[in-house]
Amino acid sequence: MKKSNPFPRRRIAVLGATGSIGKSTLDVLRQNTLAGRDDFEVVLLSSYTDQEGLLRLGEEFPDAILVLAKKGGLIEAIAEAKPDITVNGIAGAAGLEPSVAAIRAGSDLALANKETIVMAGPLIFSMAVEKKVRILPVDSEHSAIFNLLKAHGRDNAEEILLTASGGPFRKLSLKELGAVTAKDALAHPTWKMGPKITIDSASMANKGLEVIEAVRLFDMPPEKIKVVVHPQSVVHSMVRMKDGAVYAQLSRPDMRLPIHEALFWPETAPSPFGVLNFDALTLEFEKPDEEKFPMLPLAYEAARLGGLYPCVYNGANEAAVEAFFAEKAGFLDIPRIVEYVLSKRWNTDTLDMGSILEADRMARDLAKEFIENNRGK
Repeated sequence: MKKSNPFPRRRIAVLGATGSIGKSTLDVLRQNTLAGRDDFEVVLLSSYTDQEGLLRLGEEFPDAILVLAKKGGLIEAIAEAKPDITVNGIAGAAGLEPSVAAIRAGSDLALANKETIVMAGPLIFSMAVEKKVRILPVDSEHSAIFNLLKAHGRDNAEEILLTASGGPFRKLSLKELGAVTAKDALAHPTWKMGPKITIDSASMANKGLEVIEAVRLFDMPPEKIKVVVHPQSVVHSMVRMKDGAVYAQLSRPDMRLPIHEALFWPETAPSPFGVLNFDALTLEFEKPDEEKFPMLPLAYEAARLGGLYPCVYNGANEAAVEAFFAEKAGFLDIPRIVEYVLSKRWNTDTLDMGSILEADRMARDLAKEFIENNRGK
C-alpha cells in the first residue's frame, strides 16, 4: 500500500538519461517508488546517442517522450512535455539550449550542467525570474552551498569554501603530468562521472568551472570563493560566516543525494543516499597547487573579467579536452590552449544568446588553430 503523499505530484524530464547524472536521477525516482511514494511522473527522457539504452528506459517509463538528441527534436520535445522540473545532466556546452528551453516551458531546472551558468548565467537568471521558475544546483558542491546559505543566511556569509578531490594526479610532479594519457585521467579516485568531466577533474578545470558557477549562482566576488583540496570527497563544501564560524555539508560521495534534494526542494524527504559511517573517518585538507594545475587560476581570471570570458574559458577547454582524447594534445597542453584563447579580447558588455553562442564558436576555432600550429612542439 502506498503511503500518503504530502507533496504534489510533479512532471519530470531527465535530459541525458543514459549518462551518469541521468542514471542517478532515475535511481532516485526508483527509490521513491520503492518507498511507497508517488511523487513524480516521468514525461521526457533524452539521450544523445544511446538509442538502445533509451529504448530500455522507455519500457520502464512507458508514458515518457523519448528523444535521441543527436537526431534533433529535444527543444521541441521539452516544450511538448511541459515538465514541472527538468534535470539537465547533459555534458558540456550542449546543455545550454536545453536549459533555456526548459525555463521557457515554465519548468524548474535541477542543474547538473554547470556550463549553463558559466556561459550564460546572467541571461539564465533573468529568464528564470521572468518565467517564475527556480534554478536548483545539482553539483554536489553547489548543492551543499545552496543548502548551507539557506540554513544560515546569505547575508551572514563571508566566503565560500569549495572542496576539490584533487583528481587522480594530485601527487604527480609536473614532469609526470606531461606523460599522462586520457586513460590515466579517467581513473578518478572517488567519483564515477562521464569522461569529459573526469578529464576536467584531473586538470582541475572542473573546479575552475565551479568557481565561476559559484560566483554567478551566489553573487559572490571571485576573491570570496576559495578552493580547498579534500581527497576523501566527504565534505562537499563549506561556508565561512562573518563571525568566523565555518559550516560544512558532509555525506558519502553519491550524486543521488544532491539530486534527491533538488527534486524535493524546498521540502525535505527521507533518503538512503550518502549516509556516513563515522566509526573510521579521516578528513584531509590542503591548498591546491596552481603551478601544476593552472586551469584553476585561469578560471579565476575569467570570472574576474566577466562578460564572455567564462564562456570562452569553457569553449576553449572543451576543444582542448577533445584534442587530448584524440591524442592531438598532451595533458599539459590543455591550460596552454585555454590561456592562449583567453588572451584575446572578448566582450564584457551585456550578453545575449547570439553573442554567447558566437563566442563559444570562436573560442573553439581559436583553440583548434593553436593546436594545429603547435603540434609536436
